[in-house]
Amino acid sequence: MNRQEIIYLGGGCFWCLEAVFQRVSGVLNVRSGYSGGNIENPSYEEVSSGTTNHAEIVEVTFDNTKISFDDILNIFFEIHDPTTLNRQGADIGTQYRSIILATTPEQLMISLKKISDLNSSGKFNSPIVTVVSKFEKFYEAEDYHQNFYNNNPNYPYCKIVIDPKLKKLIDINKNKDII
Repeated sequence: MNRQEIIYLGGGCFWCLEAVFQRVSGVLNVRSGYSGGNIENPSYEEVSSGTTNHAEIVEVTFDNTKISFDDILNIFFEIHDPTTLNRQGADIGTQYRSIILATTPEQLMISLKKISDLNSSGKFNSPIVTVVSKFEKFYEAEDYHQNFYNNNPNYPYCKIVIDPKLKKLIDINKNKDII
């Protein structure tokens, strides 16, 4: 039986997360957008200003009979640095924070446990600063942000930032059936 589940994730620029999760088996759809802020229907320019408190996020719809939520989280924590507050590489500001917006109590619980386990494991040199909270509202980003990597693979940001993330996704998961 197909069971669709949705999770909202932010870990830097939404183009990166979108490109990665579009390549994961069991992921049905990925949309870029904004969430977590204090204004309705924000624009990219408003979010980029850092004054809205919205984060750039992706809405990931997946079939949980084909990929587990735990595997979604494993990929999420592998492809960004969850230990840097309001920053991913050269992208700086609250809009680039690491954030998980859970749509179910189970996702909330699993996410908090995953962070605790990762912190205990010593996998990262610093504590994880990923914000975990209940999902409230998603604002879809402008059309030109959707499917950005696939539409612009030679764009310099894609070559410099996204290509290495895709390579890492493939390298880490080469013996699994999730890509």
